[in-house]
Amino acid sequence: MKKFSELSTRLKIAKKKANKNSFTNNRKNTSSLGAALKLSTEMVAAVFVGSIIGFILDNWFDSKPWLTIIFFFAGAVAGILNVIRSAKLMQKNND
Repeated sequence: MKKFSELSTRLKIAKKKANKNSFTNNRKNTSSLGAALKLSTEMVAAVFVGSIIGFILDNWFDSKPWLTIIFFFAGAVAGILNVIRSAKLMQKNND
């Protein structure tokens, strides 16, 4: 009986540790998903805004499609820089 009670207490301790670890792992996974969505949204938004600005300026100055192309690439560069900046900040916060 003594071995059974020891085994029972060891199992309870192991279950508590397993539940605690699974909770922290789930939290890390969801925060990673949120970070990935944030980075992708920043990239898409920058390209979209750049393209819209270029399209509006093209219509205003009647220079189609040059300003749209220029501002598309400017938005892509801005998006990449924002993603790099945000990723560095997230890495700094994790350390």
